Amino acid sequence: MAPLMTVVAILIKATSRGPVFFRQERVGWKEKVFRVYKFRTMVEGAEDLGTSVTTQNDPRITSVGRVLRRTKLDELPQLINVFKGDMSLVGPRPDVPEIVRNYNPEMRRIFHVRPGITSVATLHLKDEEGIMAKVNDPDRFYEDVLVPLKIRLAMAHVHNNSFLFDLKILCQTIWMLTLGRWRPIEEHPEVGKLKDNMINF
Repeated sequence: MAPLMTVVAILIKATSRGPVFFRQERVGWKEKVFRVYKFRTMVEGAEDLGTSVTTQNDPRITSVGRVLRRTKLDELPQLINVFKGDMSLVGPRPDVPEIVRNYNPEMRRIFHVRPGITSVATLHLKDEEGIMAKVNDPDRFYEDVLVPLKIRLAMAHVHNNSFLFDLKILCQTIWMLTLGRWRPIEEHPEVGKLKDNMINF
């Protein structure tokens, strides 16, 4: 991945001011806090220009950043986290400490599994930013609806913690990023319920 990551880094530096990487604290395995790495997709100082929730039409996203987010290439630097042992290739997506503070005991079961770059939630909520762009209160929608849904989807990793399950998710992720554009995987029933709840926000 090194040649591809080098090209992406050059494009980021050539088109906007700021660092190549975005680093943020997340909570992972055994509730250990670590810094996750991503390619920067927003303007410098974006955290001071809006909320922590990002929607599809967020003006803080750079032109290169939109491509990186759509293709998921912004997630590639998390391979550094995998090599460091903070993350795995497959596992529940780690969230920020501010959101984790509100987890109940049942939700905290996901910390029994190492977080991953891709997950069940990644597959079925690939258009998360597009969904949030359709609601009036993205912050409340994220915390009240999306977070609980992501936890429910993440429980699949807790109950099916095996090599074969991880391999299945990896294969589905590759499909989603390639042929899945024309033949998407079947929508998870929970995502259908999510769309029904959007009218309340």
